[in-house]
Parts: sequence; C-alpha cells; structure tokens
Amino acid sequence: MLDIRKPHYFLTPEFHVSAGEARRVIDPATLADVGARAHVTSGEIETVLDRVNAAQALWKDIDAKTRAKVLHTLANRIEATDFTECAILMSREMGKPYPEAIGEIANCAPIFRYYAEMARDEAGKVAGTTQKGSLQFAKYEPLGVSVHIMPFNFPILLMCWTVAASLAAGNGCVIKPAELTTLSTLEFMNVFADLPEDLVACLPGGADVGKALVDSSKTHAVAFTGSVAAGKAVAAAAAAKMKPAVIEAGGSDPMVITAHAPIDVAAAGAVTGVFHMSGQVCTSTERIYVVDSVHDAFVDAFKAETLRLRIGNGLDKAEIGPLVSEAARNKVERLVADAVAKGATIVCGGRIPEAHQTGWFYEPTILTGCTTDMDILHEETFGPVVAIVRVPDFDAAIDGANASEFGLGASVFTTSLEEAHEAHDRLEVGMVWINNPMIDNDALPFGGWKNSGIGRELGRMGLDTFRRSKMVILDHKPVRHEWWYPYPDDWFLDAGGRQIG
Repeated sequence: MLDIRKPHYFLTPEFHVSAGEARRVIDPATLADVGARAHVTSGEIETVLDRVNAAQALWKDIDAKTRAKVLHTLANRIEATDFTECAILMSREMGKPYPEAIGEIANCAPIFRYYAEMARDEAGKVAGTTQKGSLQFAKYEPLGVSVHIMPFNFPILLMCWTVAASLAAGNGCVIKPAELTTLSTLEFMNVFADLPEDLVACLPGGADVGKALVDSSKTHAVAFTGSVAAGKAVAAAAAAKMKPAVIEAGGSDPMVITAHAPIDVAAAGAVTGVFHMSGQVCTSTERIYVVDSVHDAFVDAFKAETLRLRIGNGLDKAEIGPLVSEAARNKVERLVADAVAKGATIVCGGRIPEAHQTGWFYEPTILTGCTTDMDILHEETFGPVVAIVRVPDFDAAIDGANASEFGLGASVFTTSLEEAHEAHDRLEVGMVWINNPMIDNDALPFGGWKNSGIGRELGRMGLDTFRRSKMVILDHKPVRHEWWYPYPDDWFLDAGGRQIG
C-alpha cells in the first residue's frame, strides 16, 4: 500500500521509499498539507532503467495473444478496483471536482482493451510482390523502453492512453508523473502489480528527472503532455537522441457560434467547453467567435448558464474548483487585467470569489469586446476565463479562429450542414467538434497542429508511436537473378549495338 506521508516511487509490482528529497504536497483549495512526494535520485533512475530494460527484453518476446490477455487482465483489475481514495487524493492534490476525478479513472480500462486487440490485429502488412517467388512484407517491433511525462490535469487517463499503446506494442514503460499529481498517480500504480516484474515504473520528480529520462541511452521513445515551451525542449532533446516523440503541447481552442447556432444548446455547450475543470484542460475553449446577428442573444444565454455554476472545494458539490497553484491564478489575473485595460468588458466573474479567499479560486469569467491586441487571444489561459470576439459573419469567425499559433482543437455550433462541413475543412486544428465539444474516441487520433504538438495519441497512429517497422523480403526458393553482378556484356551496348564508354 502507498503511504502518502513518505516519498515513494514504483517499480512493478511494489512501492519503494526513495532516498531522494521529500517535498510537500499542498491542497490548492485549503492550502493544507496532503502528504509528501519523492524526488528520485540519479542512482534510483539508473537502477530502475536497467531493470525495466531487462524486463522488456522478455516482454517483447511474448506472443501477441498472450500479451493481449495480460492487458485484458489489467483492465479487469481496473474495473474491479474501488478508486474512491485515489479520486479523493487527486481532488486534494489539484482541486478537480470528485465526479470528474472518479470519472477520469473510470475511462481507463477500455483503452487497455482497445490496444490489446489493436496490437494483436495490426501486426504488419503484406505487399504486392515486385518479383515472382518473393514474399514481401513489413512487420512491427517494439522500440524498447518508453518515457511518459505527464500533466497534472488528467494525470491518470492521459498516462493510460500512451502506456496502454506502448505495452501493447511490446515496450517497457517509465512514467514521470506531474509534480502536482504525484500521489494520485502513484496510488493508481497498484493496477500494474500483476504485470511482469519490473516492466512498469513511476519515478516522481521535477523537470530534471524528466530530462534525465529523455536523455538516457536506456530509453527509446517519449510521450509528453504539457506546455509549449517544455514540449519544444522535450522534442529537441528526443531528436538529439533520434528518439521518436509524441508531443501534446496544449492550445488556445476557439469556438465558433454561427448565425445558425441553436443558442440554448450552444450556451450550455460553451459552459462545459470553457469551464470544465476550471478551464484547466488542453482542449478548453478559450476564444469564442460569435456572429454579430446572434452575439447578444448568445452572451445573455451563456451568462445565465455560467451563473448556475457552483464554486468550491472539489470534494464539495461544486463544478468550479480551485486552480492548481498560485502561479496559475496569477496568470489568469494578469490576462484578465490586460484585456480590461485594452477595452474588454467583464460580463461576469473577473475576481477572486468572496467566499473563497483561501486557496487558488477564481470566478468563472466571461469577457466581451475582445480584440487582437489583447494577450488573452494569443496565450494559453488555462483557467476559468473566456474571451468573446464579435465578428460580422461565418468567414470572419473561421479566420479569427485560425489566427493563432495554437492548433489543438476547435468547436462549432451550427444547424447548417454547409457550415459544418466548411468548418471542419477550413479550421487549422487537429480536432474539430461540431455541436458537442471536448469528446475523444480511443479509435481516433488525438493531437494538434502548429505549436500544439507533433505526433498523435490514440487510434492506430497512437500505437505506431511506440513501434518501428521492418521491411522483409523473403524468397522461399533461392535463384540467381539476372540483375545481380556481374552484368552481362550486352548491357554495356547502346541502341545501335556499339560499346558504351
């Protein structure tokens, strides 16, 4: 069992007390101590990497059917486990409302089942032959040991997305949890206890631990979710070692409200798109482009829906918990102040709630009259704030949505089939949601364009991230081919039969 009062790391099948520095874990809602998290030592990193590599050498040789059975057994364990304490711990670490924490964990088992069967079915390709009597095909092999550097907002689900794919491909996995959600991530590690010994590890620590794992010659692939700056650094470090990397670097997702939008549905959908988990989701809606003819009606409906939200501790009946840290709230306050100073109007919110002066709370905030000179339209806010831009028509809305260095996702509300198809064709993002924001699907690729990242999680592409291809040409009946050396003398004659050269 995990004792949250002591600094631990995990290596299948058990927890180990780290010799590294113990650091405080603080509840962002109450500022009370939650427990202690480890910062593993360089020696612990090296020992764990050696052991995971040794375990992976055995795991990769297991047949696909048996490997799938192991992953289904893992999924069974997830489904049979009571994760109440894990969800409570997640809420205490980063402020997420309990229903969202327990819901996140509930979505983990299916991804292991999906990749268990995907890897069993998608093992290669037989190509049309280029020569008679030759079997020509490609097969996939694991990369070795993958590193998974996780964010605080979905610390368990996003980890499972990439760990499931990597394990199914035949790799070993080393997880570097977010510092702010280390304890709940470690608590979840119990589900891996039935896997082969030493195959999965969780090594807590800061950016230096992540850097050591990426730089190590004992790791062979990287999955990262976090900020753009950190994502670029990780991608560069992985490239320097010629390691494949999938980088999900966040976004500033736009939403388009067209003249044909169902206003009541759009307003309700916008509340979820903007304020889910206090806006601390990589696919949160941060910019809304509203066509002039429906602008005022939408803002009124959106405000009314927003005012229904309850603010409080994630373990109370509340939709809006605290931001994860003081620095996160400071950034939100800076962006709101800049927008207001440049002419934006606060429709609601825009302050620390009077009833929640302790902790890092901020009221759900709607800003109108936003313009391109405001920082909030160009930075990732990652808080319960949205900037609304009034635009003359659909084309202007799409242009505004695309005017960003980010390109993760975008949402559109419309009842026009023409607008729906135009939107998903023209929006410069990796994912488009029409009339239903923030949905994902295990079988479809998740990821962004531009500064929002490279590579894809989920789907077939998510599996391919953690395996490499090998082309095989197999002639079952060896023969001497005419194109082999040495060439016949008549090959050196021109069309007139004269010697060349």
